[in-house]
Amino acid sequence: MNPDIPVPALIEQQHLLDQWKADPVATYRTWFLWEERLKNFRSIRRGLHAVVKEIRDDTFGVAYRGSSLETVVHSIAEQRQIFKGADHAFLWKPKLRIPDIYEDRGNQLAFARFLDMCLCCDSEAEVVDAVRQLDARQIKGLGPACANLLYFLHPTLVPPNNTAIVKGFNAFFGANVKLGRWNEYLAMRERILEFNAVHRKWLSNDLGAVAGFLFDIGSGRYSIGATSAIAVDWEADLAKVHEETAAANKARLAASENDQTHTQVQGWLRDLGKALGFEVWIANNDKGRSYGGGRLGDGCIASLPAAIRGSGAADTIALIDVLWLDAVSGKISMAFEVEHSTSIYSGIVRMLDLALGVPEHEGAAFFLVAPDARESDVRDQFARPAFSRVRELNVRYIGYGELARHRDAIARFGNGEKAILAISKPLAN
Repeated sequence: MNPDIPVPALIEQQHLLDQWKADPVATYRTWFLWEERLKNFRSIRRGLHAVVKEIRDDTFGVAYRGSSLETVVHSIAEQRQIFKGADHAFLWKPKLRIPDIYEDRGNQLAFARFLDMCLCCDSEAEVVDAVRQLDARQIKGLGPACANLLYFLHPTLVPPNNTAIVKGFNAFFGANVKLGRWNEYLAMRERILEFNAVHRKWLSNDLGAVAGFLFDIGSGRYSIGATSAIAVDWEADLAKVHEETAAANKARLAASENDQTHTQVQGWLRDLGKALGFEVWIANNDKGRSYGGGRLGDGCIASLPAAIRGSGAADTIALIDVLWLDAVSGKISMAFEVEHSTSIYSGIVRMLDLALGVPEHEGAAFFLVAPDARESDVRDQFARPAFSRVRELNVRYIGYGELARHRDAIARFGNGEKAILAISKPLAN
């Protein structure tokens, strides 16, 4: 997408930037160099943490006025002329019922996840992915005005966005950006990053500078000549972003389906273990997953036996997908790793840590649970020389189909290990 800018145009653009930076009433001097500007980054970040917490605690409320979000957006709107009116997009408009994050709890939680992802991440790919996930939710009235929140979290990755900036961009690049659409904002963002990279010596790594430049053009303070403007193929830019978004959404859907299947199989093993009289452990990072109208960790033990907690491999063992423990002795009887589509390596390492790191649980049976179609792939991976030591564990394979067909009967008539061994196959030759 790099534009081929002729040298005369580059020189004129640089001259225009010099003129803009020297203007005592342009945004560069009145806002970008404003000493109070940087202080707001810390306070806005803290404020967004408060928004996420209140939404999660269900204390956020059902109106913009008086909410933690109003406090944050108000501090942004005070950022001189470039953010004037920033609160308009977040004001509750009862007749239109937008933005729909006050009355719809699901949308409210999606908004919190979006903010939380952006608060925690530090890469461009993660920020763009968070934007695409929010856009896929199609929350009415919640669009690229959110970029003004993200700017204060990632000023080198996310440019601010408002009507004047979009008008300035369209005038300067000969584009046709529509204000309220995320894909158009993402395409605009890529062009802004390019332009900023070309003229970084005159601008800044902080995208507030280039946004201020476009804002002043869009506000009519500066007129641009035909030589300094950049002609881009906006339709091609937009088509590229649409294609990238579609591919990202498709990959996310596939990952979500895989994850759901993984969770479902963990749920089967959880319920089967409990029906057979075992205490059940669910991996630390999976306990909170939604399953069966509740959480995957519901009814399971909250902590592992002391012998494991005191071992050097405790953190790794706690990530084994499902463990069945004898209700009397507390010893681990069976360990299950569900390998829906990924390599078996990490699961095998966790089982090895359990076998070698906690000898008190010697005798535990180990199982890899995977789709029927993956049996040959699992066997090929297990046969690798790297797993030669693991073969001593007598790890066995259970196909999804066998588990699905027999789990109810095992729960009613089975007697623990014998029944599970009956539907499994040895992996070692």
